Amino acid sequence: MGKLVVLTLLGLGLALLGERFVALRERINADREVKPVEPQNCHLIEGIENGSEDIDILPSGLAFISSGLKYPGMPSFAPDEPGQIFMMDLNEQNSRVQALPISDGFDKASFNPHGISTFIDKDHTVYLYVVNHPHMKSTVEIFKFEAQQRSLVHLKTIKHELLQSVNDIVVLGPEQFYATRDHYFTSHFLRLLETFIDLQWTYVLFYSPKEVKVVAEGLSSANGITISLDKKYIYVADVMAKNIHVMKIHDNWDLTRLKVIQLDTLVDNLVIDPDTGDILAGCHPNARKLLIYNPKDPPGSEVLRIQGVLSEKPRISTVYANSGSVLQGSSVAVVYNRILLIGTVFHKALYCEL
Repeated sequence: MGKLVVLTLLGLGLALLGERFVALRERINADREVKPVEPQNCHLIEGIENGSEDIDILPSGLAFISSGLKYPGMPSFAPDEPGQIFMMDLNEQNSRVQALPISDGFDKASFNPHGISTFIDKDHTVYLYVVNHPHMKSTVEIFKFEAQQRSLVHLKTIKHELLQSVNDIVVLGPEQFYATRDHYFTSHFLRLLETFIDLQWTYVLFYSPKEVKVVAEGLSSANGITISLDKKYIYVADVMAKNIHVMKIHDNWDLTRLKVIQLDTLVDNLVIDPDTGDILAGCHPNARKLLIYNPKDPPGSEVLRIQGVLSEKPRISTVYANSGSVLQGSSVAVVYNRILLIGTVFHKALYCEL
C-alpha cells in the first residue's frame, strides 16, 4: 500500500512538472519565428556593442541610452566592463553616440544600468533616473545632466526594501516615480522557480520621499512602464504574460487596472510616441532563444505599435521584425521626427529613417 501511494504521488508530481514545462514553452513562444518587417533606411549605430536596454528622448531630440546591462540568465558580451549611459543628438546629421562621463564620488565600476526615465524641472534642468544593479542589488540613481559639458552629475542613490529586482521606472516629479519589480525573489534559483510555476507575485510600486507603497500587483513579471501624454494613465508590460496593462492614476497615486491588451509576443519596454500617444513596444518574439543563447540561431527582434490604447479594440501593427540576423533581443523602441531607434538587452542598436 505504501509503495502504491509513493508511486501515485510520484506520477502526479511528474505529470505536474510536464504540464508546467509545456505551459512555460507556450508562454515563452519557444517555437515562434518572425516574418521580417524592416524599413529600408536602417543602419546599426556605431559605438554601441553591448546593449541599449532602454532609451529615453527629450523633447529637444537628445536621446539617453542605457548600455551594458548584466542581468541573471541573459547573455553579456562584456561581462567585466561597467555599464554606461550614451547620448545621441537626433537633430544632427549623421549623429553619433557618445558615452557620458559621470562625476566622481559615484561607484562607476559597479554601474549596471537597466531602465531609465528623464525629468525636466521648472527651471529646465534635466534629471536622469536610472535603475541600477550594483552587485546584483537594486537602486535608483538620480543624475543631473550638464548640457554644456555633456556629462552626468550624480546626486543621490535611492534604496528601499520594496525596491528589489527593479526593472523599469517612470518619473512623475522630483523624487517621485513608479517602478516595476520583475521578480518576487532575489535568489537565482527561486527566480527560476517562480517563472516556472508562474507565481504572479510581481508588482508596481510608487515611490516618494514621504511614501513608498505597492500600487498594482498580481503580474507574472512586471517589466516596462510608461505614462500617457495626458498623465492620466500608466501602461505596464507583463513580459511573461505577453500583455500590456492599462491603469488609471488616482489622486493618491494608487492605480486601478482598466483593461489588458493581449499580444502574441513577450513585451519588454514601453514608450509613448510624443506625436500620437501610441504605445511603441520593444518585444521578444521567442524568449527561448533569448534565455538559451546560440549565436548561430540568435534571438529575434520585434517592435509593435499599439494605436487607440483606450478604445474597445486597439489596433496593433508591426513596425519592425527581424530574425536576429541584424538585431538581437530588442527591448525598446522610440521615435523622434520620423527617426526610429531600437535598443536591445545585450546586442547593438538600430537607427531607422521612417
